[in-house]
Amino acid sequence: MLRLAGTHYIFSLDKDVNGTSSWKSVLEIFTDSDEECLKSIENNTEECLKFLLLDTRNTNCLRTLVNKARENARGVQDLITKEVWEEVNQMYHFVNQPELLQKINSYHSLEVIEPLIKHTVMYAGITDITMPRGTGWCFMNLGKYIERCLQTIAFTEKQLEITNFSEADTNDLLQWKYLLFSLSGYELHVKTYRSSNHNFNVLHQVLINENFTRSIMYSLQRIEHYLNRIIGNEINEERAALLRDFGRLFSKVRFMELDSLTKDTVPVFFEDIKVGLVEFNQRVVQHFFSYS
Repeated sequence: MLRLAGTHYIFSLDKDVNGTSSWKSVLEIFTDSDEECLKSIENNTEECLKFLLLDTRNTNCLRTLVNKARENARGVQDLITKEVWEEVNQMYHFVNQPELLQKINSYHSLEVIEPLIKHTVMYAGITDITMPRGTGWCFMNLGKYIERCLQTIAFTEKQLEITNFSEADTNDLLQWKYLLFSLSGYELHVKTYRSSNHNFNVLHQVLINENFTRSIMYSLQRIEHYLNRIIGNEINEERAALLRDFGRLFSKVRFMELDSLTKDTVPVFFEDIKVGLVEFNQRVVQHFFSYS
C-alpha cells in the first residue's frame, strides 16, 4: 500500500496541465468504499493519503493495520523474537504520531510515506534474520506470498483496465512504468528485457519471471514450498486434497502459453488465478485455524 501510494503521489506531481491525479484506482484496490465516497475524494491528494494511511474509519488504512499487527504481536510474544516485537512497536508509535496529519496537509507527504516504507523494510529484514525457521515462520511466509500474489494481480488488472491493453501497441514502455514502479520492478525490467515488445515483456515479468520476487510464478513457488513444509509427512485426506487444489492452481501458471494471452483473454486469466488463490486461502484458514 505504501509503495503504491508513494508511486502514485510522485507520478501525480509530474503531470501536464491536462493530466489527472485521480486516486480512484488506488482507492479501489485498498479500500471497500462505495462509489460516492470515492468520487468525493479521488482528486484530492491530501484527503486520499489521509484516508489510506491515517483515517481509522477506513478499516484497511495503514494505522488500523499496524495497530492490529501490534495486537497480534503482543498476543504471540513468546513465539516471535524480541527484535520483531520492537520493530512492530516502533512502527506503531510512528504511525500514531499526531504530527503525521499536519505533514500530509502541508504537502510533506513523502516525510510520512518514506519513513513508513523504511519501517516495513526493516521489519522484513529483522524478521528474516531473527525468526526461527519453525511452523510459525512457515505460516508467516505462506500468508505473505498469498497476499503478494493477490496484490500483483490487483495492480496489473487495474493497469490493464486504465491503459486498455492492446497487442498492437507494443512500443511504449511509459504506459507500464507506473505498474513497474508500483511493484518495484522497473530497474529489473530495463536490465532484463531488450526487445521493444513491451506488452509481452511486462506480462512475462509479472507472470512468469522466476527472478522477479513479485511475479505470480515466484509467489506461487514460495507458497508451494511453505505449504509442503507445514504439511510435512502428516498427510491425511484433507491435506492431500489441499495439495491437489494448489497443484491445479499452480499448473495454470506453470504450463501457460504466454503467447496465447490477448486483450480479451488476459483479464479472464488473471481473474481465474485470483479466484483460485482466494479459495485456496480460505481452505488453508479453515483447515489450520478454524475452531468450528
